[in-house]
Amino acid sequence: MRLFVSEGVPGCLPVLAAARRARGRAELLISTVGPEDCVVPFLTRPKIPVLQLDSGNYLFSTSAICRYFFLLSGWEQDDLTNQWLEWEATELQPALSAALYYLVVQGKKGEDVLGSVRRALTHIDHSLSRQNCPFLAGETESLADIVLWGALYPLLQDPAYLPEELSALHSWFQTLSTQEPCQQAAETVLKQQGVLALRPYFQKQPQPSPAEGRAVTNEPEEEELATLSEEEIATAVTAWEKGLESLPPLRPQQNPVLPVAGERNVLITSALPYVNNVPHLGNIIGCVLSADVFARYSRLRQWNTLYLCGTDEYGTATETKALEEGLTPQEICDKYHIIHADIYRWFNISFDIFGRTTTPQQTKITQDIFQRLLKRGFVLQDTVEQLRCEHCARFLADRFVEGVCPFCGYEEARGDQCDKCGKLINAVELKKPQCKVCRSCPVVQSTQHLFLDLPKLEKRLEEWLGRTLPGSDWTPNARFIIRSWLRDGLKPRCITRDLKWGTPVPLEGFKDKVFYVWFDATIGYLSITANYTDQWERWWKNPEQVDLYQFMAKDNVPFHGLVFPCSVLGAEDNYTLVSHIIATEYLNYEDGKFSKSRGVGVFGDMAQDTGIPADIWRFYLLYIRPEGQDSAFSWTDLLLKNNSELLNNLGNFINRAGMFVSKFFGGCVPEMVLTPDDQRLLAHVTLELQHYHQLLEKVRIRDALRSILTVSRHGNQYIQVNEPWKRIKGSEADRQRAGTVTGLAVNIAALLSVMLQPYMPTVSATIQAQLQLPPPACSILLTNFLCTLPAGHQIGTVSPLFQKLENDQIESLRQRFGGGQLEETFDLKAKTSPKPAVVETVTTARPQQIQVLMDEVTKQGNVVRELKAQKADKNEVAAEVAKLLDLKKQLAVAEGKPPEAPKGKKKK
Repeated sequence: MRLFVSEGVPGCLPVLAAARRARGRAELLISTVGPEDCVVPFLTRPKIPVLQLDSGNYLFSTSAICRYFFLLSGWEQDDLTNQWLEWEATELQPALSAALYYLVVQGKKGEDVLGSVRRALTHIDHSLSRQNCPFLAGETESLADIVLWGALYPLLQDPAYLPEELSALHSWFQTLSTQEPCQQAAETVLKQQGVLALRPYFQKQPQPSPAEGRAVTNEPEEEELATLSEEEIATAVTAWEKGLESLPPLRPQQNPVLPVAGERNVLITSALPYVNNVPHLGNIIGCVLSADVFARYSRLRQWNTLYLCGTDEYGTATETKALEEGLTPQEICDKYHIIHADIYRWFNISFDIFGRTTTPQQTKITQDIFQRLLKRGFVLQDTVEQLRCEHCARFLADRFVEGVCPFCGYEEARGDQCDKCGKLINAVELKKPQCKVCRSCPVVQSTQHLFLDLPKLEKRLEEWLGRTLPGSDWTPNARFIIRSWLRDGLKPRCITRDLKWGTPVPLEGFKDKVFYVWFDATIGYLSITANYTDQWERWWKNPEQVDLYQFMAKDNVPFHGLVFPCSVLGAEDNYTLVSHIIATEYLNYEDGKFSKSRGVGVFGDMAQDTGIPADIWRFYLLYIRPEGQDSAFSWTDLLLKNNSELLNNLGNFINRAGMFVSKFFGGCVPEMVLTPDDQRLLAHVTLELQHYHQLLEKVRIRDALRSILTVSRHGNQYIQVNEPWKRIKGSEADRQRAGTVTGLAVNIAALLSVMLQPYMPTVSATIQAQLQLPPPACSILLTNFLCTLPAGHQIGTVSPLFQKLENDQIESLRQRFGGGQLEETFDLKAKTSPKPAVVETVTTARPQQIQVLMDEVTKQGNVVRELKAQKADKNEVAAEVAKLLDLKKQLAVAEGKPPEAPKGKKKK
């Protein structure tokens, strides 16, 4: 077979993505031709794409070519896929062609483009949401997915044309777009030019008629709302009327929490933070906060839930921190474990266990898994070339080497992994390596080490992934990272290090070594559970009854999705393996990265000093959670989201609903006589609640938060339209109507308090206390909207939930955490500072002395920033700046460099 494609022709996108189906089934030659080349001899006009079959026949319909590739792979046709293909041809393509023509030929933007196709996009989103499946025709990718993805990609690859509120469409599109065949197809057709690559193609197409544009514009919201069926409305009303009697009995509290046969047992882990680092906002949203939302949601669903985390305490990072602070490694771990625990307590993280890895249980379980691997032939011995810093007189742990990535050229790659391309690296492969402590160039020395034989375990891993991934909720980035590793082929990985602070290796000849932290850190989940209960194996050796969710940033995926599974698959001891890996992208700070040393960004121990409550931080971090792509913390956006979404939308509605009950009805929920419009509102709120459940069951945390705000907007609009504050002054019928509107509104507020609980637990509890919500309704969230505050229910005292953030307050915080003040102080001092003395001879201090001076510089810089933020006396500021510059001079001398001339002065 021969497939003819061309750059800049949109129909080539899906056929190239589908062509992988033919691999191994038939010989396929792909030829790139010009868009004007006539490759079908009996056609008078050029036609691309074209598939020439071995029989000599031609297929030149995009859908027909894609269908042929799928049929070759053994795919069986189904009615739902055929319906989607018909819809794509008759509804989507006319709308999409108009949108792309307006964009690339006429240069229109925004709603002028999106308006043509919005209705079609909404249709796809609603279909995905209602069937609650990741793909258009079910749990697995189908022909329909590839054809529609190929049609939509030129437009939706620009996030501006992928509406944020269409969360199901967004997830579906991102899942397909991260697949390698789709990425390669996009590269071939668009050549990194984006949609502009299609301009020559669309310039030859006829201009869309105005009728086409009108046919595909989105319907007004009122018309969209009118599409509820009578059955949906009736079902919602029936559920509402049953009220509190619909709630099941609360699950009895267990201590310890253990799996229960016949129930859904959910085990949730958050990636273990390094003990020597104070977590910043990106660490918090990437791991503990995201996992906390899901744990709280699981408990609301009455699932038997255990949520655990702890500090990762072994390794060179801890040894080095101990040297810096003049403490033992254990003392460092004790100190920083408390700091971590305090931070997470302030953020209201609901761990069942927050443990640590420096325990006898960690040693016992790690050594047992190692011995089982060794006995089964999955451990190798080999000589390793390692980097040794002669200046520091020690072998360097991978994270204490920095250099140029050998794969992508990134200049700040670590010795174990490149943060830019994600590839794992052996430290000796780095170009231009440097010791991160003293910045000298390390030398290579040989030493004996142990390796996990990953190639020998690769088949077991692939079989397990084949059983696990279909139907699971692994995030697209996690799937992509693991596929990339397997595509490149697994290689043995070293599992020992020449350190003292770690889990000892129980093997003769290796007693002076410890296990590499990435081998035993994930075993920390097991040992933390073992310190919680001696029945830990009921969680960790029970794959038939336990559903394991693991939350992390994407750089941790290889260790959780590959190394740990290989370790326990090789141990052959019936370990529980991860069912769902939930990996975020990275959260940046404003226009850059978080940096403790440079004073850039908000770290966990600083957030509580800002005067902004923990729940506001939780809300904003979850609102911008980096799902699918990196996101950035912005002070301006924090102000806007607090003042618009929380204060004006959510807080305004809940406060008004409660105040109407207090002011107009003496704090007693009035009688409600529902009209057809009220019943329709019940149905809309029910649908949004069900959408919230669908999203959180798939761990789409950010998108589910939008559902809460949508329900609140429904409530605000309902109050505005019905004006109970006016009706209460009118006739008896008007007063009764005011009562119905108030009663229904305060019940929506009660529902919102429970939906909010995973996101803003303190605000949730405050609302529930103000409304005196019955205890069972506070702890269970069903899929239907119930009347939990019936007529006659007495509420408590209502007060505002949120405070406005002011511009000057936010600007002050931006300055405080911007890291720019240090440079300003140098400028200030440069005007009066004398020239530094010339250093005749240069000697360098010991690494620990250098580190102490670096810390002193950082601390003094913070003192200067605090004084400037407080607008302290200029003389006081100048004195502290002088101290800072003196420390900088000492540091330069210690590092063997002449002190830098202050800014504004030239060296002589």
